[in-house]
Amino acid sequence: MVSPRPPPLPWISPLHYPKGLKPSSPSPPPCPAESRPRRRFISHTDAIRLITHHSDPQQALDLFNSCAAQPGFAHNHATYSAILLRLARSRKFLAIDALLHRISSEPCRFHESILLSLMPFFSRASLHEKTLDAFFSILPLTRFKPSSKALATCLNLLLSSSRFDLAQSLLSHAQSHLGISPNTCVRNILIKHLCKSGDLSAAFKVFDEMRHSDSSSPPNLITYSTLMAALCNEGKLKDAYQLFEEMIERDKIAPDALTYNVLINGFCKHGKVEKAKAVLEFMRRNDCEPNVFNYASLMNGFCKQSRIEDAKKVFDEMQSSCLEPDAVTYTTLISCYCRAGRVDEGIELVKQMRNRDCKADVVTYNVVIEGLCKVERFREAMELLESLPYEGVRLNVASYRIVMNSLCAKGDMEMALGLLGLMLGRGVVPHFATSNKLLVGLCDAGSVANTAIALFGLAEMGFAPEIGCWIRLVECMCRERKLVRVLQVFDEIINHCGALEF
Repeated sequence: MVSPRPPPLPWISPLHYPKGLKPSSPSPPPCPAESRPRRRFISHTDAIRLITHHSDPQQALDLFNSCAAQPGFAHNHATYSAILLRLARSRKFLAIDALLHRISSEPCRFHESILLSLMPFFSRASLHEKTLDAFFSILPLTRFKPSSKALATCLNLLLSSSRFDLAQSLLSHAQSHLGISPNTCVRNILIKHLCKSGDLSAAFKVFDEMRHSDSSSPPNLITYSTLMAALCNEGKLKDAYQLFEEMIERDKIAPDALTYNVLINGFCKHGKVEKAKAVLEFMRRNDCEPNVFNYASLMNGFCKQSRIEDAKKVFDEMQSSCLEPDAVTYTTLISCYCRAGRVDEGIELVKQMRNRDCKADVVTYNVVIEGLCKVERFREAMELLESLPYEGVRLNVASYRIVMNSLCAKGDMEMALGLLGLMLGRGVVPHFATSNKLLVGLCDAGSVANTAIALFGLAEMGFAPEIGCWIRLVECMCRERKLVRVLQVFDEIINHCGALEF
């Protein structure tokens, strides 16, 4: 005869673990059975939905515990995953420890994904030892060896955080105790981080191990692309191209558009645009159609050499290939025109973007504004600053500073004062150095009243000019015999710079 199942033990909330128990209040007398409201049974699906969307992690955990108290209910992998992720998002790591301890005594089967999903949260919180512990916990919690995916995930997080000591421990433990040999993905992660840290010799050592005749982790397209990019970054273009040829001839790996782009970017970065153009032509001959990024990289190379017409040819060629330029591609060419003083052609491209439903963002408009200021078309730049927010473009601080710096450098203090009013009205404060330059420029122009207005407007936004600017302002007002203004300025000095000694 099967003995009745004992009642579940009282469960301590992991959010309070391990602080101890609080004295519980006396429970109310039980209601008569007929007067008790019938409680709805919460299924696993209901529990997951309620836990996931609950705003309070403590209440989500209370719900998790309440579900377990239902007759015939037992938590499974899905419900544990839901509550662990909910706690991880709230950084309740002590609660997670308690739940993981409870999982070890559960009879249901768990998958390693429950621990893999927690690793990024541990890493973001700089709990790198916990990231490693999560990997080591896979075998005891799931009764299965960790997969290569688990090894790759943990290794990438540790190397991204520069915890090379823990990464070494991970690889050593995986090989010696778990019998997991690094596959191509794991070795690619190693190569990526070695290249990132500048240790190319170590990266190529791993690469040579992969190319060994009996290697179970041969190099793939990602391996070659990573090493080629690292060589290009160091200016070793010949070595990069040689590796590209070895990839095709020795390992019979066909390059894709991304791999070609590594070479195109590398040649353009080091001023060898003609070779980058030859790579693009080589793509076509080998039945690999260039994409938007390939064309944009080549355009950028021509623009850096101020070869506008060549850049425009690439732009037109891209369109003739039925590829729609994106905002980055347009901005590259617009910047090239504006730097050469051909602002009107850049503005025409902005209009073309609108006609083709390609939204120009603040980066694009900042390029145009800077181009207008370069040719001293300040009024048009000001009109853009005034109108763009009403057209849905969110300007940033740089948008205003470009114009303010240009006006102060040109000495157009009247327009600079108008721009200051627009900025302060929108809650934007000029750069500290620019603000001081503006005030000094107004003093030098003999505009005492406007200087005082600008000073008080800036002071209300929390700006405190440097000492030399205060002195210049007081001297200017004294020459104009504006003694009342001088006293007001001294009051401002006391309020905002009282701790400074003159």
